[in-house]
Amino acid sequence: MLTRMTKLRRKFSIGVAALWIASLAIPAGLSFAQPAPAASPAAAPTAAPVPITDADLKAIAGPSKDDLAKGDPSGALIGTVNDIVIADSAKGLTLADLANMAGQNRIAINFVWTLVTGFLVMFMQAGFAAVETGLCRAKNANHTMMMNFMVYGFGMFAYWVMGFAIQQGGCAGVTNLGGLNPLNSEFSITGIGGKAWGLFGQKGFFLSGSTYDVGVMVMFLFQMVFMDTAATIVTGAAAERWKFVAFAISSMILAAIVYPLFGNWAWGGGWLSALGANYKLGHGYCDFAGSGVVHAVGGLTALAVSMIIGPRIGKYTRTGKPNPMPGHDITMVLIGCFILAFGWFGFNPGSTLGASGAGNLRISSVAVNTMIAGALGSFGSVLYMWIRFGKPDASMGGNGLLAGLVAITAPSGFVNTVGAAIIGFAAGMLVCLAVEFVERVMRVDDPVGAISVHGACGLWGVISVGLFADGTSNYGGSWNGVNGGVTGLFYGDPSQLVAQLVGCATLVGIIFTLSYVFNVIVDVIVGQRVAANSELEGLDLPEMGALGYPEFQIVTPGLGRSIENVAD
Repeated sequence: MLTRMTKLRRKFSIGVAALWIASLAIPAGLSFAQPAPAASPAAAPTAAPVPITDADLKAIAGPSKDDLAKGDPSGALIGTVNDIVIADSAKGLTLADLANMAGQNRIAINFVWTLVTGFLVMFMQAGFAAVETGLCRAKNANHTMMMNFMVYGFGMFAYWVMGFAIQQGGCAGVTNLGGLNPLNSEFSITGIGGKAWGLFGQKGFFLSGSTYDVGVMVMFLFQMVFMDTAATIVTGAAAERWKFVAFAISSMILAAIVYPLFGNWAWGGGWLSALGANYKLGHGYCDFAGSGVVHAVGGLTALAVSMIIGPRIGKYTRTGKPNPMPGHDITMVLIGCFILAFGWFGFNPGSTLGASGAGNLRISSVAVNTMIAGALGSFGSVLYMWIRFGKPDASMGGNGLLAGLVAITAPSGFVNTVGAAIIGFAAGMLVCLAVEFVERVMRVDDPVGAISVHGACGLWGVISVGLFADGTSNYGGSWNGVNGGVTGLFYGDPSQLVAQLVGCATLVGIIFTLSYVFNVIVDVIVGQRVAANSELEGLDLPEMGALGYPEFQIVTPGLGRSIENVAD
């Protein structure tokens, strides 16, 4: 006679087999052929398939309450048939229950993955705050930190009111998150060749009405923290002379209009993403996690604001030579860079919007590409500074790490590790060249190098998709409605590079122009720049009413004479 435990194991094995069958989402009543025994050529035909029915499932028994009460140190007695949610207790367990449970488990995995990675991206705000504050002077610490703190509140409010709807209001069809079917209204016009050009979404204002939906909430959280990253880029470039009220208004404009527009064109079903389906340009504009959507938008807006408010007092001599104005805490800067690198593991792998099904196991490749590009970015920048100036520069080492991460953000889901290393190393070199170009040639003052890190390297990341994408990615069999993996020039598809260049032209030609115009309007209405006396004193007291470091007396060298006229 079989022992009680032997019977229990047999029942448990039957339950596992039934769960596996149901996970294939096979309708009830479908027959499965039984394996035919080995036979000679003259053997009889295979027996008719035996159907699996709801009645078979009712014969499956899970562990008893008595067994469970004894404890389960191995974990073998939980996650059984006992844990299947039954829709109708009177009917008992059915194949429909099993199929629905399998589907919900997949969506639950994707929800949790996307939410947790969104939490990581939110934590990047602390990294940005540390980097920007450390690279600024001590007399502006409170002001710089508060801009990084409140961009979260100002930006999220504007994005909740209208930004999310403009960006994602027409993105229905995201199967990883259950379809997001309430987001089903995209405003389009007829473009070249009679093709529809999506311009902005029309569902999701205030997350109300039909968009009060669990899947939509996941998408909102994840997209909101991405928007917040773009908005906080501007605070670093405009630090030490930006009015707090102007910062608040400008940040809400970015969150409500500028960022969502490009986000819609790239990610929300807009015209850039349709360049492949409509005009055979590869897979359309491809930006896996936002080198263009997040970083280039933020970097180009930073350039626009910095051009409007002008350089800090004392930054340039009368002959136009830039004076060094070092930050007050390099330790804070590098700690902030590590926080950002950690958060980037949410930024890039999280952009699959799921961990189960549709090729989402590629999250491991995305994570490794992110790590490699960041490390090689710091290597490239330190090597450049060491060769050029004879010393490795700590602040540029940190910016090189961020440059590599920014550059790999767009191609991270489409390239191999060799491509990631080349992209990151090149970004580390590029950021050093870009910082010098912005400061010496353009004569735009950027205390933290945000324009170079996020603007220049963001555009490089967009272009690199069109060069290094190797065609191996398979997210549900297609990307932007075009079958197959995204493939760049070096792997046989030059049209993908064309699509990426169209995206870069749009960023520089449209997004930068919009940002500049909106911020000129802000300048006319409230003024963008603080008074000269406030800037010389430091913005902590005039703008915030309290010093960041009250125990210390902050003294500006040369206060009492015109710093603008310092000789070479």
